[in-house]
Amino acid sequence: MQVSVETTEGLERRMTIAIPSERIETDVESRLREAAKSVRLNGFRKGKVPMKVVKRQFGKGVRGEVIGELMSQSFYDAVSDKKLQPAGQPKIEPVETEEGKDLKFIAIFEVYPDVDLPNFKNIEVNRPIADVLDKDVDQMIETLREQKKNWVTVDREAEESDLVNIDYSGKKGGIEFEGGAAKGAALVLGSEKMIPGFESGILGKKAGDTFSLSLSFPDNYHNPELSNEDVEFEIVLNLVQEQSLPEIDDEFFKGFGVESGGEEAFRAEIISNMERELKTATRNKMKSEIMDALIGAVDIEIPGALMSSEVESLKAQTLQKMGGIETADSNLLPNDLFEDQAKKRVVLGLILGEVIKEQGIKPDPKKVRTSVEELASTYESPDEVVNWYYGNQDQLAAIESTVVEDEVFDFILGEAKVIDKKMNYEDAIKPDENKPNEV
Repeated sequence: MQVSVETTEGLERRMTIAIPSERIETDVESRLREAAKSVRLNGFRKGKVPMKVVKRQFGKGVRGEVIGELMSQSFYDAVSDKKLQPAGQPKIEPVETEEGKDLKFIAIFEVYPDVDLPNFKNIEVNRPIADVLDKDVDQMIETLREQKKNWVTVDREAEESDLVNIDYSGKKGGIEFEGGAAKGAALVLGSEKMIPGFESGILGKKAGDTFSLSLSFPDNYHNPELSNEDVEFEIVLNLVQEQSLPEIDDEFFKGFGVESGGEEAFRAEIISNMERELKTATRNKMKSEIMDALIGAVDIEIPGALMSSEVESLKAQTLQKMGGIETADSNLLPNDLFEDQAKKRVVLGLILGEVIKEQGIKPDPKKVRTSVEELASTYESPDEVVNWYYGNQDQLAAIESTVVEDEVFDFILGEAKVIDKKMNYEDAIKPDENKPNEV
């Protein structure tokens, strides 16, 4: 086998491979002889078909199979021999396939770029420092009460945060427009789910009131036919309800799994959960800062194949979240919506891969086991879940990948300059915006 490699542009390589005709003919002949043992043709007994006939009937197809397999195998043998790492699948272009002549083809592909890692000691990372204070616990209890709230019908004028039940009909120029009418619609006043002036126009009204609202759709309304248009809404207020929060008592505590110990035990459970959330949020913020620093410090040429693959992956994830991955066409989603995020993910993947290679980082079996057990603990039968993970290599590999990523993070963090930053609990757990840096 003869191989030559040409660098065409950037990461693209053009590999020319020639395979002696003798190898092809030997493989074709061998397969035809094997096929002759079982082939059935009219006029011949099984296994008694002359080779000349077998070759005439099946030679072209068998030769095509042999050539296809040889091109594929030869390509991967060649890149291994040349110590090249293809990024994505190659484009194969046959040059010479005529019988009796050496097989010649061209493979065009991209390779992974060289990654020059920065000096991690130059990276600065802010470490959020926060405490769970009594006021934070009080606020969390109020949030939990909100989650358990009921709505109680009241005989008074509607106020902010009330839940109202309404019938409404919207008209533009005296004609009802599409989507502008509903019966028995539920609406929380102040939720800003309706156009400006709609919810505020209900304030001060009582159940049984019928009234009109003259409003205008905003300039940026998603329906251009209604954008900046004046409309009239006829509204009937059917019902007004206010929030009813549960009492902070034993029954309330039981709803969150605290069966005994009263408020003291309940607050202790809340503090434990909040401290765990704080620990996770702190780590995620530091991880996000490190990832951003790495992206800014490393200049990498990105293989187009990896970009395309990552864009398609993000589109599939989006469709899955929308609940239509099996039926929706990902091509309906424009690529440019995902390119920035895809670029970050590809770059981070390349950087972390290089750190893993340089430092020889491997998944710690003990940490993998701990991660699996933590996941399993949320299920009714943890032991069964643990056994399932260890019996499913793909799922276990995903856990191992996460463990390795955490170990890379810990390594860089150990090298970086860490600056403690005092802040309150709410700011510490608040997720950073526009940080889609997960790999």
